[in-house]
Amino acid sequence: MATPDVRADGKADVASWEPIVGAIGPKVREVRQLLGLSLQQLAGRSEVSAAAIHKVERGDMVPTITTLLKLSAALGRPIGFFVDDADWAGPVGVHVRAGERPAAPGDWAPAASGVDAAAIALPGERLRGAGVWAEIEPGGGSGDARSVRTGEELVLVTAGVLAVDVAGERYRLEAGDSLHFPADRPHSWHNPGPETTTAVWWLLRG
Repeated sequence: MATPDVRADGKADVASWEPIVGAIGPKVREVRQLLGLSLQQLAGRSEVSAAAIHKVERGDMVPTITTLLKLSAALGRPIGFFVDDADWAGPVGVHVRAGERPAAPGDWAPAASGVDAAAIALPGERLRGAGVWAEIEPGGGSGDARSVRTGEELVLVTAGVLAVDVAGERYRLEAGDSLHFPADRPHSWHNPGPETTTAVWWLLRG
């Protein structure tokens, strides 16, 4: 861990610590995502509120030593990892176990009903894409609200049928079919069939 520069008057140069402090939040977020933990799951493990963790990750709050100790223990990393100014050579891949999938991104389908969904990938410091796995009951869907976001969206149906509306264009996707479209166009979807539909979404932010 680097030591701060000391001026002639004996006081530490605060500016030299700013990059280290600023890196704490991104490191917390990236380790959490590498472990496939949602904010709520990490809050349960660490006894630090999800709101406080969110503020730390965004850089809106510098954690106290007590908070950082709790987070480092819950994430399985020494506290020095979060305050070391050396570059982090973490794992290349992000492994999300089937039983530990975090919640789907909040803007993916905020009005969905009859849908069991979870994230299979979330954007981080190094990787921008997100993925969602979903099971859609007969009649279930994204709801009346039309999702609109920047970027691109790709959906692959692995079982059942999915009806998708993109800016007034209607598509019927069956098992093995995919649809790629700009996410900034109003779009919605539902399961019109008698069986549960399984589909995977890939989301790339603009």
